[in-house]
Amino acid sequence: MSEIIRYYSQFDEWGRLEREPIEFQVNWHYIKKYMPQTGRVLDNGAGPGKYSLELAKEGYHVTLADLTPRLVEMAKEKAKDLNLQNQFDGFYTADARELTMMEDEHFDASLMLGPMYHLQNEQDRSQAINELKRVTKTGGLVFVAFMPRIRHILTSLLFPENWRPNNNMDTILQFSQTGCFNHADEGRFTGAYYYNIEDIAPFMESRGFETINLIGSNPGSVLTNNSWDYWEGKGEEDVTRVVNFLIDRAADPYILGISSHLLYIGRKTG
Repeated sequence: MSEIIRYYSQFDEWGRLEREPIEFQVNWHYIKKYMPQTGRVLDNGAGPGKYSLELAKEGYHVTLADLTPRLVEMAKEKAKDLNLQNQFDGFYTADARELTMMEDEHFDASLMLGPMYHLQNEQDRSQAINELKRVTKTGGLVFVAFMPRIRHILTSLLFPENWRPNNNMDTILQFSQTGCFNHADEGRFTGAYYYNIEDIAPFMESRGFETINLIGSNPGSVLTNNSWDYWEGKGEEDVTRVVNFLIDRAADPYILGISSHLLYIGRKTG
């Protein structure tokens, strides 16, 4: 956990979502599509609060939690700057595996868009999901982010020196079996766990959720900067059409493996 806190204390997570706007736009489209019209929402592993602030703007009563104190403070300041602090029921520095400050069956919907790919131990992943289930009302919705293993394998093959030790086939094949990745270069992305896509729904269903959808949060991650430059050069209308196409195709199960992140949408069954 100290490694994760250290990484996100230095990393510009808000800027990442600005630099990769497709992920946010796709997720937000599907969150709004399935979210109840009103209620209490938990944003667990919220980072600097980009989703929390949008939920607050929509009138939801939001509770924000994240492991990194700096990001929690940043979210609190942004809420204050936007005069949204009255929409927040609390800002907590908390481990997703231990939400002891939160009551059972309290939230109408819960987001967890970060913790699952930082927990390399299966027991820790189960504990985080169990806590999410505990604090969410029966019948409530959950939105949980995962990272697909096959996409990281393809990225390692494309840019092997950027993803050491996945710069040789022995380690890539080992990763394909374990899903655990620890970057060889200091200061790069923290140790992470990547799921086989076909394992995500059974993992959640075995822990008390009914699967509603599984989407590719960023199917546009295969597009290069040159690709975006081309479409932006054609004008704003064409860029909007590209984005809308990617949003529409995000739920296509045949393209989940090319997305850098996935969003599981489910309902607590009891």
